[in-house]
Amino acid sequence: MPRFMTVIRMDENVEYENPGPEFDERMGALFEEITKAGVMLDTAGLAKSGEGTRVTWSGGKVGYTDGPFTESKEVIGGYSIIQAKDKAEALEWTKRFLEIHPPHWEITAEVREITEV
Repeated sequence: MPRFMTVIRMDENVEYENPGPEFDERMGALFEEITKAGVMLDTAGLAKSGEGTRVTWSGGKVGYTDGPFTESKEVIGGYSIIQAKDKAEALEWTKRFLEIHPPHWEITAEVREITEV
């Protein structure tokens, strides 16, 4: 069965308020359902970019840039790795995840199949 990585992108400069206990309950229920279904393999949020370092390869040299990355408005805020029967199923789980969030939040989820070597 194919695996997919979902990368969650959000504006790091926006302070997202805690939507309250109902949000936590809905998210917990979805995570329980997706785990019981055998779909969720791993998921986590990420620290702010100010705690990260970009490592680049250019002109035959390795370069390091410590965050925050001011040129980037949108950063990766989290990820998940799921195992789904196809891309349509992966997109459905991602849609359900996004719909739990408050409507005024702006979040982008990029879903990509993990290629096997």
